[in-house]
Amino acid sequence: MKSVITTAAPVMHLPEKVKRFDFTTGYDPEEMKEFIKNGGWGIGGYNEKRGSMYLAPQYENRRNIHMGLDIWAAAAEPVFSALPGRVAYTAFHDHDGNYGGTVILHHKVDGEDLFALYGHLSLKSLTQSKPGNVVEGGDLIGWLGNEEENGNWPPHLHYQLSFIDPGKPDMPGVVSEEEREEALEVYPDPEEVLGAFV
Repeated sequence: MKSVITTAAPVMHLPEKVKRFDFTTGYDPEEMKEFIKNGGWGIGGYNEKRGSMYLAPQYENRRNIHMGLDIWAAAAEPVFSALPGRVAYTAFHDHDGNYGGTVILHHKVDGEDLFALYGHLSLKSLTQSKPGNVVEGGDLIGWLGNEEENGNWPPHLHYQLSFIDPGKPDMPGVVSEEEREEALEVYPDPEEVLGAFV
């Protein structure tokens, strides 16, 4: 699985104009809300140290290195499976700063396991994707949630890959500096694996 999976479908149908954000320099939720309200689409990167973004108690003021890819867009935008697989886990994480609606897919790539977390989805997504459902690449799995159902974040998808079965409908979306090297081995860069966002 070292090379890019060229058969991957996009997890969202991005417009031609997408802004790349660098959250290592700061994050303002009100600016992001305005950006999305005005029709903007944005991407936030992998392995970024985001010092002013994760302020909810569960981050303990030390977990701030991002292990997934964010796609910022309006609530209700559709989200798709990148690869064939099966819905492994779903949950609604309703704590402030958490994922809200969450779906994890289990894929097999060249005989190897690959798990994909889709976070910040709508509650409706959990009726669309139920554990055990079989999906193909490009199948609809849900929609972006609004702030009331996605942990009070401006609408976006947190997309994260894992080589290890998390065993539950959760993965640490951000890790501490001490956990970073180990996390990089378990949670690969989605763009390097799927090549679907460049």
